[in-house]
Amino acid sequence: MTVPHHLLFLPGAGGAAAFWHPLGRLLPDDWDKAYLNWPGLGHEPHAPGYDSLDALTHHAEKHLAPAGNVILAHSMGGIFAIRLALRWPERISHLVLTASSGGVDVARFGAADWRPEYRAEYPRAAGWITQAKADHTPQIGDIRIPVLLLWGDADRISPVSIGRHLQNLLPQARLQIIKGGDHGFPRDRAADIAPSVADFIRA
Repeated sequence: MTVPHHLLFLPGAGGAAAFWHPLGRLLPDDWDKAYLNWPGLGHEPHAPGYDSLDALTHHAEKHLAPAGNVILAHSMGGIFAIRLALRWPERISHLVLTASSGGVDVARFGAADWRPEYRAEYPRAAGWITQAKADHTPQIGDIRIPVLLLWGDADRISPVSIGRHLQNLLPQARLQIIKGGDHGFPRDRAADIAPSVADFIRA
């Protein structure tokens, strides 16, 4: 029996669920979709207790279906996707990581410092987010499910070298490079990636 797909969309530090709406609208209507926001990040309203990477990981866990989950994560959201895949391998069938940190140390790959621009754009965002760090490199190779890595070759925040590194770490990963794609390509060029995402999930 085929388990229905439950798509869980995780945004980056901008925090807005709407980031993923353009892509979600282009994927099959009969796939169940849940779009998370991150309370206190970006322009999202603050809420008590949402004050760490661990707290947001728990927030995401509560939205997993019993089985058949497909996690689609952008940028910082990739940290939570990796954590969920490590903790709940039997419940997650696929990962799609876009322009992500993926739970590795991005500074060593020449990633631009995103924090000054973030603070300028989101002055009311929770202070902890620009100090939080996570490196799950030693555990990433334990993720045995299929992973689609989508990276833009014009992205300063998450350069393609990070995607290549994750491809080497993940046993069942493939990397697709979006020519001219900047950090916002999953939202701004949803039509360009929707066929690849749909084919990957169906496979």
